[in-house]
Amino acid sequence: MVQNASATQTLLDWLRQERHLTGTKEGCNEGDCGACTVMVTDTEGAKTLNACILFLPQLHGKALRTIEGITGPDGQMHPVQEAMVTHHGSQCGFCTPGFIASMAVGHLNGDTDHDTTLAGNLCRCTGYAPIVRAAEAAAGKDVPSWMHEDLSALADLDADAALPKSSDDLARAYAANPDATLIAGATDVGLWVTKQLRDLDQVIFLHRCADMQQIEITADNIRIGAGVTLDALGKAMRDLHPSFAEMIRRYGSAQVRAAATIGGNIANGSPIGDGPPALIALGARLHLRQGDTRRDMALEDFFVAYGKQDRAPGEFVEAITIPRQPDQLRCYKLSKRFDQDISAVCGCFNITVDAGHVVEARIAFGGMAGIPARASAVEAALIGQPWDEITITAAMPAFATDFSPLSDMRASAAYRTEAAQNLLLRYFHDMNGQSVSVLEVTP
Repeated sequence: MVQNASATQTLLDWLRQERHLTGTKEGCNEGDCGACTVMVTDTEGAKTLNACILFLPQLHGKALRTIEGITGPDGQMHPVQEAMVTHHGSQCGFCTPGFIASMAVGHLNGDTDHDTTLAGNLCRCTGYAPIVRAAEAAAGKDVPSWMHEDLSALADLDADAALPKSSDDLARAYAANPDATLIAGATDVGLWVTKQLRDLDQVIFLHRCADMQQIEITADNIRIGAGVTLDALGKAMRDLHPSFAEMIRRYGSAQVRAAATIGGNIANGSPIGDGPPALIALGARLHLRQGDTRRDMALEDFFVAYGKQDRAPGEFVEAITIPRQPDQLRCYKLSKRFDQDISAVCGCFNITVDAGHVVEARIAFGGMAGIPARASAVEAALIGQPWDEITITAAMPAFATDFSPLSDMRASAAYRTEAAQNLLLRYFHDMNGQSVSVLEVTP
């Protein structure tokens, strides 16, 4: 039982300063490098999380295993540790504890997509080849018995705490404390503490609101609770809208996706958040709650201006609803790094063609304005026109009507405008069966 700790004390600081478990390292302190990766187990299984932006209350009722616990109780090496030695996967060793934690969780879960599993762990000296070889070599080995102990230990953990357990609890707590900061995954708020050194006076943690972590799929709609993690959303979208799922796979790292929520991704109002463009293109509606009062709106109407959303004090995002529809969605994320990078431009297209003509178009972008927004002029230029390259070319100039992007460290305004135009052409070719993947090279 941890007592008298600050609600915003990070797990990393607590491990290193209070428990003297210094194997977990501090690298970037913002959830990017993975040196602080730990294994966290709850009723949904084991996952990797970044200890540097994880607050202690978020661990209530969960089991934690650090690098010190990857080794067996009598000093036995885990198969991934043995493989790292055999395949020379470590040099300076600073990043190695995080790699081992990620590899051990992947090994436990039978995950053999090692590139994705390790995308959130940065190695600056050894290189990834020997590390991936080590992961491959360990994949066929049995999971050590001690790695199965965490789930059974959950039954002995006291799950009672002064944390909201439902959206009703949250509504009451937030109405009484409308100036409080809501914390779900802390993948954004965590940086307020570690990078901006902000002292958050009042906080409300949302991770125990189980009713906000559900995805309900009916014949007509997909209702996504605001507390659904990006990892869970990506899995749900694989069969429904696989292009959306693939874009989510590039959202941060495995550690970030396991914590970040779609409600937080929307509510922080970032102009470069990857979730809103896809949801807007799908015609999503946002469900807000303030006390016992609920209202809903088209998601694009939630974003008013940079840093400003249509949300009253004490009002929070409760859920998002997407209408069921044939899958015509394609999401294209442009960034300097393929994995774990912020978008320079993110374009999502959902165009309906009937009898060779465009009958409906929903096109949404991030990175092109101060808010995620629809390309209304482009849509108007397409609707009613033949679905051919002549129409696409004629519609491209309309992007200049819809957006006046800024130049920043990620891209120039001219690049963003031209890229957006080309993404429309890419969608046309994509929907006509041509390969447009940036991972495929053809002569």
